[in-house]
Amino acid sequence: MTPDLDGLTLVQLLDRLEPVPEPPPVPMIPQTVGWVWLGIAVLAVVALWLRRMLRHRQASAYRRAALRALQAAGEDPAAIAAVLRRTALMAFPRSQIAGLTGANWLAFLDRTMSGNGFSQGPGQVLAQAPYRDCDPQPGLSNLAKDWIMRHRAPQPGAA
Repeated sequence: MTPDLDGLTLVQLLDRLEPVPEPPPVPMIPQTVGWVWLGIAVLAVVALWLRRMLRHRQASAYRRAALRALQAAGEDPAAIAAVLRRTALMAFPRSQIAGLTGANWLAFLDRTMSGNGFSQGPGQVLAQAPYRDCDPQPGLSNLAKDWIMRHRAPQPGAA
């Protein structure tokens, strides 16, 4: 032992120790290029997914509006027929829809939903509802709701 340390207590000796130096802070930027590329790829995938979801939401806005109008229509066949016509005009080219009446209109509704509820079920009343008073049909509003939610509109740019 060195003479200047003689006679010191353990506590005094511990007080003379130098503190352990703190390590430098850990950088938040990745140290390898692979992590940077992975981060860019993940951000790109998330951006593409968000863009696709936004486009889908915009493309189906007419369906949400039609469902609100259908709810407001209640069980009135004439109002339901008007909602279906407006919805079809939003989803399909006007040249395909505007001239359809009667059995052709019902066949179109069945064809675009893959069913026969309009030409053979409660939807038959829609052929006459815009032109005369018709009694409410049980299941008509549910059938119309199914058509609004399930019809397949042509894809933009498709021939």
